Amino acid sequence: MAHRWKNDLTHDDVTPHAAFLNRRQIMAGMAGAGLATTLGSGQARAATLEPDSFEVITTYNNFYEFGTGKDDPAKNAHMLTTKPWTVTIDGMVDNPGDYSFQDIMSQMTVEERIYRFRCVEAWSMVVPWNGFELADLLNMAGVKSGAKYVAFETLYRPEEMPGQRFRTLDWPYVEGLRLDEAMHPLTIMATGIYGQDIPNQNGAPMRLVVPWKYGFKSIKSVVKITLTDKEPPTSWNKANSREYGFYSNVNPNVDHPRWSQASERTIGGGLFARRKETLMFNGYEDEVASLYEGMDLAKFY
Repeated sequence: MAHRWKNDLTHDDVTPHAAFLNRRQIMAGMAGAGLATTLGSGQARAATLEPDSFEVITTYNNFYEFGTGKDDPAKNAHMLTTKPWTVTIDGMVDNPGDYSFQDIMSQMTVEERIYRFRCVEAWSMVVPWNGFELADLLNMAGVKSGAKYVAFETLYRPEEMPGQRFRTLDWPYVEGLRLDEAMHPLTIMATGIYGQDIPNQNGAPMRLVVPWKYGFKSIKSVVKITLTDKEPPTSWNKANSREYGFYSNVNPNVDHPRWSQASERTIGGGLFARRKETLMFNGYEDEVASLYEGMDLAKFY
């Protein structure tokens, strides 16, 4: 069931790409855009978002499989083969198996979601994603009773992903969510940006997007999804658990051990752009705070 998260825009309202890039103020979704929206018990909050350009979004990336420099992914990702592409869904599901990307897309409803994107390195941008709700994919596979977590795995193909030839991280990259986080309407699998197929350096052909968490939680180029009753390992937590917790929710009140998270630098804002205050849960507090009610967010960071 798509469209659990709604706004007032339809495809008839979609602005042509060129005009969209030039638009100064965009009112976008719950986190976006001045649109009266209701989601669960939370009332969507008006916000003014200005999406970054396609060029910025696709040339300033963290995707260590292609290198650790911000421009390495754009330079090296052309080597990645994305057709054919298969996603294995297994574990505690009714219909385990290998699903082709085309078969998945034939059963999903793609929507546009304009989301804030916040990196743990304290920079941010606004991205107009195209994708479908992860809940629809999980429901297609049939989540069994007792499943509590969703584990994700990225492609491991060092002949096409030169960063994997170095032990920067323990490859392949893995990530995880609690099941209720994965089923939340804000959580999507993105397949496009600005209405175009998602570029390789941004996680083609299909990546996770969880807008209230730091960007490294939104694992790219997903090839495996596993439903489990145990908290799955995550790459950055394995690399340094003190600095990268399992939850990694955007929280201006809990600093990274080596830098403040109270403010952020907007990518594309220019060299002298002022930093802006970081929003709790990246601006999606009304929608997701209830997921963590009663939890000590300084402990479960």
